Amino acid sequence: MNLRHIEIFHAVYVNGSVSAAARALNISQPSVSKTLRHAETLLGFELFQRTNSRLVPTEDAHALFGDVADIQERVRALREAGRNLRSGGGATLRISALPSLALGALPTAVARFMARRPDVRFDLQTVHHDDLLRKLYERETDIAIAAEVPRGAPLGKVWLGEGELVVLYREADLPGMAARIDLPQLVGHPFITLAASGPIGQLFAQELERLGIELQEVASARTFYIAAALVRAGVGLSVVDNFTAEASLADGLAMRALKPSLTFDVHAMHLLDRPPSALASEFLGVLREVIEAA
Repeated sequence: MNLRHIEIFHAVYVNGSVSAAARALNISQPSVSKTLRHAETLLGFELFQRTNSRLVPTEDAHALFGDVADIQERVRALREAGRNLRSGGGATLRISALPSLALGALPTAVARFMARRPDVRFDLQTVHHDDLLRKLYERETDIAIAAEVPRGAPLGKVWLGEGELVVLYREADLPGMAARIDLPQLVGHPFITLAASGPIGQLFAQELERLGIELQEVASARTFYIAAALVRAGVGLSVVDNFTAEASLADGLAMRALKPSLTFDVHAMHLLDRPPSALASEFLGVLREVIEAA
């Protein structure tokens, strides 16, 4: 028996007649009768005894029905899962992101998306750049949001937008600054370095080296949010990404872009054999809007 035979047998058994089964399945009565006869021929025994206008299940049919009902339930569940995947209903998106994005742009995008799709659930976590590949390979996450795809990694990527490095500082330490700050203006001020934080921190370190500028490093931070916390505490100033800076702004703090600007790309990364679903792609579109508006 194939799935069509099973569906017809189940409908006739439950509804008690060919006409009722045809109405339940929204097909013609001849189609039901033909498929049912074909199933009986394949099985080699009758499933129903014809009595007036009703079909009475045989003992063989009773014995078969339990297994058929289980199969029908699995098929129903599979169809429901397919509808959920198309509509996003009841689905869970597992997304990891660098702290600079996970604590700023990502929550904004999630809130905006859930306003459209309240039945979607999120499994969110932060991840350091060095741990990004492991999270994907070990299936702990489906999508990782980061600034740079690890070199040589067999990953797919979706471009989400561009970020920019900015100076985060206490207004009292650098009063009256212009809209953009030249790096030489930072010389002589206590500086919190992020050179060991990953690609974005290395981007700034390479720019300092290119210009031959040495800053007065008083502390080193591995994450941009630790650097921002040190700035708030008065330890010094730092250069962080614009997402971290905007999320960290408070009374007495200010941010200024660099002159010339230093930018970086933001990507959504995934395993090559596990590209984003339609629902995940829709969410990434919302995240792209948030990043572009930052």
